[in-house]
Amino acid sequence: MVKSRTLTESIEDRIAAVRERMAESAVRAGREISEIRLMAVTKTRTVEEMLAAAPLVDALGENRVQEAASKKPDWPDSAKLEWRLIGHLQSNKVRKALALFDALDSLDSAGTALAAERIAAESGRVVPVLIEVNTSGESNKTGVDVGGFPELLDRVLECSHLKLEGLMTVGPLTRDETRVRNAFARLREMASRARLESGLPLPVLSMGMSDDFEWAILEGSTCVRIGTLLFGVRA
Repeated sequence: MVKSRTLTESIEDRIAAVRERMAESAVRAGREISEIRLMAVTKTRTVEEMLAAAPLVDALGENRVQEAASKKPDWPDSAKLEWRLIGHLQSNKVRKALALFDALDSLDSAGTALAAERIAAESGRVVPVLIEVNTSGESNKTGVDVGGFPELLDRVLECSHLKLEGLMTVGPLTRDETRVRNAFARLREMASRARLESGLPLPVLSMGMSDDFEWAILEGSTCVRIGTLLFGVRA
């Protein structure tokens, strides 16, 4: 019990520190902190760690379908919190993903979108989704490229069992503030154009992680995805 209490207190302290930095960034941006959700990224984290964070965050983000499948049996029904898939999703894992997650945040191909539409339709479910865009143009990143985004947007909008909530991106791995903020600004601009073309509100801009979430908030992020700053460095 002492170990669990210490773990919980440590995670609570880290979350409080991140929330404070989020609020400071919101003030700098002239925004309301209520506009910005905190997602706990739980890759490699234990269910015990996740449960310690759950009351203090707005959603959980898992990178891998198989890892989520190993954790879900130990997740109590009383711990009500959104589970969102933020890692790359292959078409052949869509069925399992939809059985585990409340939302898919990393759609990046028409094939995956159509598979999700077909499987969701079987149960009459409407699935919240985000389109992931590779706004930095880095070859090692997942996400649809900027040039391919309009076509993918059209395909997703044709899917009546997918509810497009907005866009997601991962910033470039650099401490160059200009480069990082340009990648985030590009996503914001793409979302603005998509709203005009689709007539949908598309309220979600999921961008910003432990190393760059403050810059993301300055560029309009409505959801930051934080792992290391909440749970500590992975063992």
